[in-house]
Amino acid sequence: MRVPRFAAVVTGPLLIVAVAGATVGGASAATSTITPMAVLIHPDQIYAGTVNAGPPTTAHCEAAFHVACYQPAQIQQAYNLPTLFSNGITGEGETIAIVDSYGSPTIGHDLNVFDKTFGLPAPPSFTVIQPAGPVPPYVANSNREGWAGETNLDVEYAHTVAPGANILLVETPTSEDEGTTGFPQIVEAEQYVIDHKLGDVISQSFSATEQTFPSVQALLALRTAYIDADQHHVTVLAASGDSGAADVRFQGVDYYDHPVTSWPDSDPLVTGVGGTQLHLDANGNRTAPDNVWNDTYNVPTNQFIFGNAGPNPLAGGGGLSIIFPRPSYQDSVKAVVGDQRGVPDISMSAACNGAVDAYQSFPGQPVGWYPVCGTSEATPLFAGIVALADQQAGHRLGLINPALYSMSASGAPGIVDVTTGDNTVSFSQNGSEHTVTGFSAQPGYDLASGVGTVDASTFVPELAEAAQ
Repeated sequence: MRVPRFAAVVTGPLLIVAVAGATVGGASAATSTITPMAVLIHPDQIYAGTVNAGPPTTAHCEAAFHVACYQPAQIQQAYNLPTLFSNGITGEGETIAIVDSYGSPTIGHDLNVFDKTFGLPAPPSFTVIQPAGPVPPYVANSNREGWAGETNLDVEYAHTVAPGANILLVETPTSEDEGTTGFPQIVEAEQYVIDHKLGDVISQSFSATEQTFPSVQALLALRTAYIDADQHHVTVLAASGDSGAADVRFQGVDYYDHPVTSWPDSDPLVTGVGGTQLHLDANGNRTAPDNVWNDTYNVPTNQFIFGNAGPNPLAGGGGLSIIFPRPSYQDSVKAVVGDQRGVPDISMSAACNGAVDAYQSFPGQPVGWYPVCGTSEATPLFAGIVALADQQAGHRLGLINPALYSMSASGAPGIVDVTTGDNTVSFSQNGSEHTVTGFSAQPGYDLASGVGTVDASTFVPELAEAAQ
């Protein structure tokens, strides 16, 4: 989405040449041609406010901004991670591969400050690679700053959940495509990671609206890395987006005025990660159950982020794919998804009224601590959960979606159902008011929260067993 500077900044256009024909997983996909336009890939993270000299506490954020913000220890407690840590399950021996356009020029320093501030151990290994070509020298502009902030958030909060896991940052040289770069370079970089056995779980905090691809085949041609990951038992995650049931058009400014969803989270070989809102005290204990993240109509949150009373689209993405038919693992939720692939699959903390503290020192903005939110937070959080489960199992779990739906159907205690909230959003556009009616949480699977969220202390061993 394109919002003021202190919010998420979208990247440049990605143009993909259309090719006719398409088949997905043995089933015919939609065959209608999508209007040829540039495809915008953008990080799904939002700066929820201005810089702070030190990491703001929940009490400070609530008093100063009328929204909550959280620190790593609160996130760890919220998901019951200390129980796993005390049993030696920290992600040791596993590698989380985080993929971002450009990366961050200060991530090594920033992670060190983050760790020292919060008493976290340094990851056993932190490596940066650029397998699709060298990243151009950093120049402070909205595009590079947006991706640098995305990178810092991804690395810092994957590490928060799995402090014993190795971190591999995979940087690509551009975020826009003139026929040879962008998503194709992301695919190239991810295939390098998979083929060289460098990562166990891949975290992607970016997306593009399905309707912005010039054809079904243009999108399907970019799936090779996910097919490769499935064959090598590498788990792939992707953020479901921050615009609720709506999402941005190709130019990154206007929203669709009807429900849409994004890719790669809609890919059947990818686990789509949606957003919830945590309600925590200073120690990270819940004061209320989680609900679907939707700050669209929350006036203090809109004022904090956009500088106006709203409404502005500010909610976890979710809905039905126009590209992919229902995969077999979603047969148990056919009553919800019908004949199409539904997303998200699972959800983690993403609310801006409940943002997390991230440290950033790259040029172009003041050095310090920023409350950050969005499904770009949720995705690395869940990448850490998968790394813990990989360690518990003693091997890579690969595609975990069949296990998630099986666990949900059997009432596994580690899956915490989210039963309140929705991802309906409203906005002003071209002189008119619009509301895109989304999907409501309900018992079991829904298109706002997936199967729900997790209690990691029980979810991790359950997933390790179910995904064998």
